[in-house]
Amino acid sequence: MVDSVALPPRVTFTSREAAAFVADVRSTVARSFIGRSDKANAAMVAKTVILIGVFCAAYGLLLSNTVSGWTSCVLVVMMGIAMAGIGFGVSHDALHGAYASRPWLNTVIGASFDVLGANGYMWKLTHNVIHHTYTNIHGVDEDLAVSPLLRLSPKAPWRPVHRYQHLYAFATYSLSTLFWVFIKDFKYFLQRDLGPFRDRTHSPGAIAWLLASKLAYFAYALVLPLAVIHRPWWQILVGFVAVHLIAGTILGVVFQLAHVVEGTEHPLPDATGEMEHSWIVHEMLTTSNFARGNRLVSWYVAGLNYQIEHHLFPRVCSVHYPALSPLVRDAARRHNLPYNEHPTMLGAIASHYRVLKDFGQRV
Repeated sequence: MVDSVALPPRVTFTSREAAAFVADVRSTVARSFIGRSDKANAAMVAKTVILIGVFCAAYGLLLSNTVSGWTSCVLVVMMGIAMAGIGFGVSHDALHGAYASRPWLNTVIGASFDVLGANGYMWKLTHNVIHHTYTNIHGVDEDLAVSPLLRLSPKAPWRPVHRYQHLYAFATYSLSTLFWVFIKDFKYFLQRDLGPFRDRTHSPGAIAWLLASKLAYFAYALVLPLAVIHRPWWQILVGFVAVHLIAGTILGVVFQLAHVVEGTEHPLPDATGEMEHSWIVHEMLTTSNFARGNRLVSWYVAGLNYQIEHHLFPRVCSVHYPALSPLVRDAARRHNLPYNEHPTMLGAIASHYRVLKDFGQRV
């Protein structure tokens, strides 16, 4: 194994560069919202109802014992697709405070994340705070450390198995939500050092919610189907796992297409902990869009294919990102800043594959 690069105790962004770009892009985006809200609109609410409705309807039909055979398989697939879509299109916006203008409503809608078996409190800490601040900085950005089997940064430790990661990575992604539900949240709660945080503790309320929400999830996702559905127990477990494999593959792949593709950078701070660029330039260098012109992809992944806009304006609802994208792109061009993107989703997946292969070579 090749050792990773040691980081200073604190990473900071102190450069004042790109102030003109910041002022330009903020004013341009603000003008685009004159007379309208930057939160969820009717289209966003309709999508929420559709995704949650599909998940609940498929689950209810499976519990009803009125379907069998291939119909049950189709319902399991629908649950997996809807589960990922809810994570993309409902929970993600709400946990960023982007779904509604009322904080309590974001909290209620964000609880859909916990209903799916994950922990919203820990997601806000690792994603909203750590990932969005320290994007692609090895040793700090937790999204780069999803598994020791995967080397998602050129600064990460290299292992011989990484030579083959481009062959097994996508199968590994399929396990992501199972790992999340059973291990990841508990691991992070027990981990005292997390990203830039040292000796981190959690309130009794956060711990109580973790345990209660996990028990509630296992009760409806496993215990109730085992008690109600007239099928062998192993078939029910296979269905449970299949839902997660489908959702995990979709979630795992889509999240990687934003930062671990060709064109994005993986910078490190200097010996004092200072990054070379200001935070906003850092985000432009480390983030990439994909399939901006594909309406179906944009609808389903809820703007996660507009990662540049999302990282610059995380509290704006994702339904608005397609309209903001040309404004941000043009502002970046005016100020000679990069605007990374891949025209298609398949192109972005192919780029991610090539990066996996590249990072898997011996250092």
